[in-house]
Amino acid sequence: MAIKNALLVDDSKVARFALSKLLESREMQVNMAGSAEEAMEFLNNHDRPDVIFMDHLMPGMNGVEATKAIKGNPETADIPIIMCTSKKSQSFMEEARNFGVYSILTKPPQDGGLNQMLAQLATDVTDGTLPKPAVMPETESSDDETAITIPESTPDEAAARSSNGHDNDAHAIPLTSELIEQIARSAVKTHINNRLHELLSSLFDEQFDHLKRALDEANKKQDAAVEGRLNQLAELVDHRTRHLRDDVAAEVNLSLSRELADLKKELSSTNGFTSENMAELKDHITSVQTIDTEFWQTLQSEAIQQAHEISRDTAEDIAQRTIDLFVSQQRAAASRVYTIGLAASLSIFTLGIAWLSGLFG
Repeated sequence: MAIKNALLVDDSKVARFALSKLLESREMQVNMAGSAEEAMEFLNNHDRPDVIFMDHLMPGMNGVEATKAIKGNPETADIPIIMCTSKKSQSFMEEARNFGVYSILTKPPQDGGLNQMLAQLATDVTDGTLPKPAVMPETESSDDETAITIPESTPDEAAARSSNGHDNDAHAIPLTSELIEQIARSAVKTHINNRLHELLSSLFDEQFDHLKRALDEANKKQDAAVEGRLNQLAELVDHRTRHLRDDVAAEVNLSLSRELADLKKELSSTNGFTSENMAELKDHITSVQTIDTEFWQTLQSEAIQQAHEISRDTAEDIAQRTIDLFVSQQRAAASRVYTIGLAASLSIFTLGIAWLSGLFG
């Protein structure tokens, strides 16, 4: 799984700027927070990042406390955290891993070490081999920054830390003057370190802001100079091309004028009909008249022939209808004679029957 986006938590603008440039050169999306509290708010309101780069010493909530808070939240506990610090001791690295830190990135970050760390992180995320944070004792001191900045522990303090953290009279350590002096020195050292860190961060931020303003002003001046130079070049090109356009237009107009003059001369030389044209036109009209005469003669003969055929067909049709009418009339007359004879025969037969019936009745 590739590491695509990161959350960078550091109170120093210079440190954030330097590390963000290294991450962005690897095509990573970088979101930044200026404090641990701001980082917590970002995690609550935005999508979770693939990795968190956490500064060690910050005013307010320090990096250790922020790491514990993130690892104590089930929704963010599996986000790998890389602690950014100038401490290089092996004991600090082991202690940092105990409260959930994935790895330590030494300040100032080096390109090679960062590449190796991100490659190993991508492999562990893909294989599911991210280390699990160890369970911390319930009564461990809340002053994490003081605990991890003490360079070495006395034997009595080591014995106390190796215990389960419960107050036990049997393991109580007497507060000797030497122990009190060590604790006081540790507290003073922590306070001085924090104060120096704040002053250095403030100094770096001021220098960064000043440098950024100078770069912005230089970029604006450079952009203005480039824009002015481009405008001058554009005007020069326009001026020269304007003359060029005029020259081309004049040449085209001259060429067109010459061609139009030649065409006019050619038309004027061929104006009107010549004697040859008149002779050709006369022959054409004569041929057309001859064709028209032949056509009308042919049409007239065909019309006369068609009239004869129509007259003959009409006479034959009338004769046939006359014959058919005569035959039908003859048949009708014969039918009437037959009917009258049949009726007379039936009458006679009926009278005979009646007579015979009366005779023999």
